[in-house]
Amino acid sequence: MTDTTARLKKAGMDFEILVDLDEALKFKKGLSDFLSIGGDRIFRDLKKGNVASKDDLEIAFKTTNVDEIGKIIIKQGEVLTDQEHRDEEKEKRVKQVVDFLSKNAIDAQTGNPLSPGKIKTALEQASILIKNAPIDSQIKEILEKLSLILPIKIETKKIRILVPAIQTGRVYGLLTQYKEKENWLNDGSLEVVVSIPAGITLEFYDKLNSMTHGSAITEEIK
Repeated sequence: MTDTTARLKKAGMDFEILVDLDEALKFKKGLSDFLSIGGDRIFRDLKKGNVASKDDLEIAFKTTNVDEIGKIIIKQGEVLTDQEHRDEEKEKRVKQVVDFLSKNAIDAQTGNPLSPGKIKTALEQASILIKNAPIDSQIKEILEKLSLILPIKIETKKIRILVPAIQTGRVYGLLTQYKEKENWLNDGSLEVVVSIPAGITLEFYDKLNSMTHGSAITEEIK
């Protein structure tokens, strides 16, 4: 067990708790409902041992319940991690990207597959920062930077999408990641042509249908 600090700034005040690192990260990711707060106390400054007053807790959290406040701090705040953990998380993200590209990308000059080792080396040479976010939300940016180092291309599918006016605000952020053209119609609906990496087409459709409650009309463009 490794103890660490989780912190959150709320209502203009800093709040901190002592938690087990693995336990807190599992809770933050939604992998566990269990969370224990070290000392059953909420601190204003953990290192100095300054315990938060009940008045401060009421102002910021509308409760003085330590367990409830601890969960809010974990979910909304920052869990401090050690360098070893950060390195492990970084390596996991790199592996996800390398696995995806080795399955979906080819050498743009020869048409041959690209080896995982070659892709990983190119990622390092291009100094690409892989964010702690789903691959589909950053693959376009990664490919743009990677192509400066490596002749790489990925099979894509073009899809024409018509989104009802009532759903455009909900789904626009998703479409912007892949859009090639957009056209706002007189009734407020949105027509967009997107280019999606073939390997994440099903994931894209799932997200689109979830966000629009199945109301978007799609057509694959050959």
